[in-house]
Amino acid sequence: MNAPDQPQRPDGSADFPAASAPDTPPPPYSHSSPSPSPSPHPSPSPSLSPSPSPRPSRLPSPAYVHGYSDREARRLGDQADTLAQLLHAGTSYPAGSTVLEVGCGVGAQTLHLVNGSPGARIAALDRSAASLDQARAQLAAQAPHAAANVTWHHADLHRLPFSDASFDHVFLCFVLEHLPDPVRALTGLRRVLRPGGTLTAIEGDHGSVVFHPDSPAARRVIDHQVRLQAEAGGNALVGRQLHPLLTGAGFTDVAVRPRTVYADASRPGLVSGFTRRTFIAMIESVRDEALAAGLTAPADWDRGITDLRRSAEPGGSFHYTFFKAVAVRPADGPADGDGRGRSGQHSRSAGSFSRVGSSCGMHTNSLTPGASNAASFT
Repeated sequence: MNAPDQPQRPDGSADFPAASAPDTPPPPYSHSSPSPSPSPHPSPSPSLSPSPSPRPSRLPSPAYVHGYSDREARRLGDQADTLAQLLHAGTSYPAGSTVLEVGCGVGAQTLHLVNGSPGARIAALDRSAASLDQARAQLAAQAPHAAANVTWHHADLHRLPFSDASFDHVFLCFVLEHLPDPVRALTGLRRVLRPGGTLTAIEGDHGSVVFHPDSPAARRVIDHQVRLQAEAGGNALVGRQLHPLLTGAGFTDVAVRPRTVYADASRPGLVSGFTRRTFIAMIESVRDEALAAGLTAPADWDRGITDLRRSAEPGGSFHYTFFKAVAVRPADGPADGDGRGRSGQHSRSAGSFSRVGSSCGMHTNSLTPGASNAASFT
């Protein structure tokens, strides 16, 4: 585990008191974090296909199943840029509000946060110093006007270096899918959120994949990625669980909405940016791990990837659903406690929640049909 850098407030002023931390290293949470030992008993992942593995499994246990290469950093950037309107629509924080972005990684989502909330003060946190360096450089190059409103924090999700009720809002995207115990993480985030403040979480769900032409071989390679992520202590199907996870962590007013991306030949921007460079690239990245684990044979893997690529060719189509949740820290519940929040009257900050209803991201929208980068919201 990387030792946290000296933390600062989002406005660069006095340091936040460090929170108490467990003695053992916590599980990873970012798209670029190091690889500590996984949970000894990862949650089983439901199979997306009924076909058995061709040989006994010898699953490795990577902490971040997609890896930490430059190619993965590019994939994360492609994903963030392609899906910015889909995922960030409706998320806008008021000027002067404090926002904690957890697991910022290489800053792929940070750039869109600052563009959507130019006056907010954002504390971007990740456990990888190298990723923070990349994120800082990217922001300086692409949004130099926003650099003064972002501070970078080298720390771990389970050892948050902030005092209670430090932030007005918390934002995390594609983080919970990598955690063996999401409720524990969300409970810790509730501690640093002020009463009435909001938490926004965005996650995918590989079980939502629908594509044409359909192919059992293609479904099996997706299933292999889901299984590898489960063995690493994560859950590639976590999107459907956001509501019970947030309520279990003591949040109230939990609202979850699907954000659907659909790509076919009439939407070439999404075919390229999402189907090819985001989803298929993600599946392709675990080839070596799947082979080493004995989940598949080279010929079977290559057949599945070839079939999956047909969904991005003329005549093909691809559908995937993300889930976006917004929840509130109740005013009358404990900061950390046992994870059982109680609904009731919110403090003055609940007014802020009402004023920034757009930050909930719960508005339904529709992008222009037929546009090259169009996506649908439901």
